[in-house]
Amino acid sequence: MSMTHPLTTTTFELPGYRVVKSFGVVRGIMVRSRSVIGNFGASIQAVFGGNISLYTSLCERAREDTFNQMLTHAGELGANAVIGVRYDATEIAPGITEVLCYGTAVFVEKSN
Repeated sequence: MSMTHPLTTTTFELPGYRVVKSFGVVRGIMVRSRSVIGNFGASIQAVFGGNISLYTSLCERAREDTFNQMLTHAGELGANAVIGVRYDATEIAPGITEVLCYGTAVFVEKSN
């Protein structure tokens, strides 16, 4: 089950909160490769068509891991929220992909 943080958003403001301090860009980064066994299983799924669940779960784990790394980075700076959250992925070599999650770390307070 994927978890999220209540004070993260892809927008640049959090309704009901005001930004008190900005700490700049924070990120989580990971380079993942597909295993030979995973590729074999996925190729069998591809024969039948539809969702290739082995790759879907690999991608979801990579996104979740980088998201959590980003939150850790933000927490180390003293932030309690991250705004403007984005993901990016780049294939570095065949079967090897970099996954990046980034945003702006901020400290927010409830607005009146």
